Amino acid sequence: MVRASDAVLVRGNTARILTDGPSTFDAWLDAISAAREWIHLENYIIRNDRMGRIFRELLADRARDGIRVRILHDWLGCWATPNNFWKPLRAAGVEVRAFAPPRLSEPLRLLRRDHRKVVVTDGTYASVAGMCIGDEWAGDAEAGIPAWRDTGVEVTGPAAAVIDRAFARAWREAGDLLPLEEIPDPHNTPRTGEVSIRIVEGEPGRSRIYRLSQFVTVGVEHRLWITDPYFVTPPAMTEALAAAARDGVDVRILVPAYNNWPVIGGFSRAGYRPLLEAGVRLFEWEGPMIHAKTAVADSVWSRVGSSNLNLASLLSNWELDLAILDRSVASVMEDLFLQDLSSSVEIKLPPPTGIGGRRSLLRTPIPDAGPEPEVEVAAAREARRRARRGSRVGRIVSRVARASIVLGRALIGQRPVGNEDAAWIMAIAIAVIAASIVGFAMPTLLAWPLAFALFWVGVASFYRAVHRGTND
Repeated sequence: MVRASDAVLVRGNTARILTDGPSTFDAWLDAISAAREWIHLENYIIRNDRMGRIFRELLADRARDGIRVRILHDWLGCWATPNNFWKPLRAAGVEVRAFAPPRLSEPLRLLRRDHRKVVVTDGTYASVAGMCIGDEWAGDAEAGIPAWRDTGVEVTGPAAAVIDRAFARAWREAGDLLPLEEIPDPHNTPRTGEVSIRIVEGEPGRSRIYRLSQFVTVGVEHRLWITDPYFVTPPAMTEALAAAARDGVDVRILVPAYNNWPVIGGFSRAGYRPLLEAGVRLFEWEGPMIHAKTAVADSVWSRVGSSNLNLASLLSNWELDLAILDRSVASVMEDLFLQDLSSSVEIKLPPPTGIGGRRSLLRTPIPDAGPEPEVEVAAAREARRRARRGSRVGRIVSRVARASIVLGRALIGQRPVGNEDAAWIMAIAIAVIAASIVGFAMPTLLAWPLAFALFWVGVASFYRAVHRGTND
């Protein structure tokens, strides 16, 4: 596992699972209020809404109290957050940095995002989660709007210092180094418990959580339960999950039924069939949106963090995940997963219809598992009805995305087209033929955008060659 993740096992910690935004935000705000020396906040999205302003006011107050406060946000993730949102923070003495803003000399820079969600105080407390800071994660009980379903974890002990050092490396990517007094030594941090944690730092091209996830999938003996909001696994991961299921492992995957990014939902559904045929059980959560990125294996190993099981998270983003080796934490994670299943439907393949028939996917409600969980209150049911209706455009985008993936696999001879995708693939075929006719008739409509993109890449390449050996 050390070789797969490039992360040692840090012993002597406490760990507590945080469920959903309201409880997580309360824990983060309490930790910020209790900080005595410094506060390090790193998040992909910090919105200019009610919850974002609550964090902004508290962080500004702590800076005025003399606490060193540093905020690292992703430039692309916060594209909708106006510049004046940060002014009160800077005026109070908070140092705010944007990660990887665009540059003409680096046209591919936008592909490398800081997708982490981290809070650290004094190098002794840390929290890692899937939650950004915004109202969709907080919900609004008075308005009957439930929070998105998400998961985080807070830790104390030497692991908190390791997480703080990971923040220091990401901070350096966006500017100057942190002061040395804000980079704690884990060996000098007191032990607070018996939980062992591996801090897996995702960096572009490193594929650490990808290798670790494959390693766990290969080594799991009894069960592997995964929750992922943007589940578009690379072929090697798909095959590892399928192989585990064929070997008798109870592999279950929980994804959102109504994705906030319909195109990702379409890509995800395009990969259902090979998993289902191998025996993997797939479930779609019926709430407004499930955003958790978690896994639990054999009742002893758990993963909580920011990495989605898709190529962007696994190979190109800055991510942070905690791999926790502890039976009590794993028990909480399994209970949480089963609770989520009670609000889900299972996707199944019925028997083939005749010789050579193709099976269409079926959605099967989960049998009643007892009292309804909190997500089943009336407000959540109403939110699900609104999400089910969805936007017509979103549904079309989702279906086209799924059909495109299936078509790509069919064109290379990997898998035949199923009944559920044939009509949409026919529509794609007609659209592609129409676009080719336009290209023949009016080639400039296709040539100008392509020429501009090639010119930009060429100029940027020339610039990087002239300024070789420098990093501006």
